[in-house]
Amino acid sequence: MLERLRAGDVRALARAVSLVEDGGAGAAQLLAAVRVHESHAVRIGVTGPPGAGKSTLVEQMVRWLRGRGERVGVVAVDPTSPYTGGALLGDRIRMQGIADDEGVYVRSMASRGAMGGLSRAVGDVCDVLAASGRGAIVIETVGVGQDEVDVARLADVTVLVLVPGMGDDVQSMKAGVMEMADVFVVNKSDREGADRVAAEIVSMQGLGAASDRWVAPVVKTVATTGEGVAELMEAVLRCADAKRGAQRKGSGEARGLRLDHLGVAVKSIAAAKGFYEALGMEVAHEETVEFEQVKTAMLPLGESRIELLEPTVEDSVIGKFLAKRGEGLHHIAVQVEEIDAMFAKLKADGVRLASDAVRVGAGGHRYFFVHPASTGGVLLEIVGEA
Repeated sequence: MLERLRAGDVRALARAVSLVEDGGAGAAQLLAAVRVHESHAVRIGVTGPPGAGKSTLVEQMVRWLRGRGERVGVVAVDPTSPYTGGALLGDRIRMQGIADDEGVYVRSMASRGAMGGLSRAVGDVCDVLAASGRGAIVIETVGVGQDEVDVARLADVTVLVLVPGMGDDVQSMKAGVMEMADVFVVNKSDREGADRVAAEIVSMQGLGAASDRWVAPVVKTVATTGEGVAELMEAVLRCADAKRGAQRKGSGEARGLRLDHLGVAVKSIAAAKGFYEALGMEVAHEETVEFEQVKTAMLPLGESRIELLEPTVEDSVIGKFLAKRGEGLHHIAVQVEEIDAMFAKLKADGVRLASDAVRVGAGGHRYFFVHPASTGGVLLEIVGEA
């Protein structure tokens, strides 16, 4: 399947997307294989309130990209049918104008109750699309409010689509998704009030603009006619280039690395978390990871976290650690951008690993461990995004 996928076989692409979306047998192996090689595909997130004309605008964006010779993938996240659990396909139906283009692959995905305007498998599907040779991937969300900003995590460039007549909606969204936008679009700009919406956005930017960061441009479009789309896409590509340039200048080989959490082995999470709560920290997430035979509790601490680890059986890894060393620091976790590529690189470099594969752990995050013999005596967990 991977060989056919890389060769551009559309049927293999459709099967691969279904496999990773459903999480079937072989999905993890396929994802690990497609992620080994670095992707250069530009991921463009398109978000905004329902009725803003996102689908029509996406179709015009795809037409512009195809005019440049790009092969394009589109992931349209639709509302979930209450009867079948599948996507209602509204966005895909509205994109019939590009349906017969062999250079475009459109996939509708049900949100399945996920918050943030996306489905949980969108990131995996994008990785598969990138592996199939798509130079650009457009991700359209189901329609967002102020706290639904997941698209900014997945996309290289986030486009926020607004329309005249929103009233106070611009202000109500300001605390969330508007802060994440890389490009603002005032669609349906042939309507009265478009200039006022654009002025409100510019005014909002002036309150918190920093001279050392990208300032999101405001572009006016009429998606039904294609007016303003070329200007929009030029802004999108400028932003993508600027972000990638900043990453290259960032921190060299350590680019994309950050401290994710400190893992602390405890006999009882219920007993241990009392101290941290006394400090003012709160447990954000608790989960049992059956494979590791451990209960976990995550306590946010600035940009990192403390993870409390309680064994579910005495013969587990954490149980044995407690029996030998008692309660205390068990591991340090570092997050990387491309976990599969990192796993392959460390293995090829002869680093001693304590894991035989990249696995899925608490919160859906993917991880593997590096043996203390290679790190100066500390068990190191390498973590990737969920």
